[in-house]
Amino acid sequence: MQDNNHNPAAPAPNLPPEEFEAAMAANANDEMQRLQNELAELKAKSAELADQFLRAKAEAENARRRAEDEISKARKFGIENFAEGLLPVADSLDAALAIQNATAAQLREGTEATLRQLISALERNRVVVVNPPPGEKFDPHRHQAISMVAANQEANTIVSVLQKGYLIADRVLRPALVTVAAPK
Repeated sequence: MQDNNHNPAAPAPNLPPEEFEAAMAANANDEMQRLQNELAELKAKSAELADQFLRAKAEAENARRRAEDEISKARKFGIENFAEGLLPVADSLDAALAIQNATAAQLREGTEATLRQLISALERNRVVVVNPPPGEKFDPHRHQAISMVAANQEANTIVSVLQKGYLIADRVLRPALVTVAAPK
């Protein structure tokens, strides 16, 4: 006969066989009902977690799609402010070309004003001119040496600027083309 002492809910083994079998069947039914209830709870919890997962997945996909749209718009329209800053420069150039008999002084004055507009538009958009003065130490990150010349100044310093350079937010767009003092 089986030892049922390990299960306190099990019927006592000293019952008559019919009562013992009925008690065992009742115990089995109770255990079966408990397991079915537990299974139903686990199925409900699993369905809830699956629903939460699908919602989170959809939310993440929507966030990814929105971020891609924002990046696309930033690329497409990111230059809009810069272009707006250049419109007055284009207007000034159009106005200068519309003058039929401009004098050299008028052309120079208009060109200087237009250049100021252009530099202002560049600076508003964080584009900065690199135009090092003579005697400044050569910086290979901002300057490009075209030649070395004998000069009456310290070696490896800038003698002249052949072409201005430009930075945007501290990143070199184009280095300044310079001549550098040769060692003595």
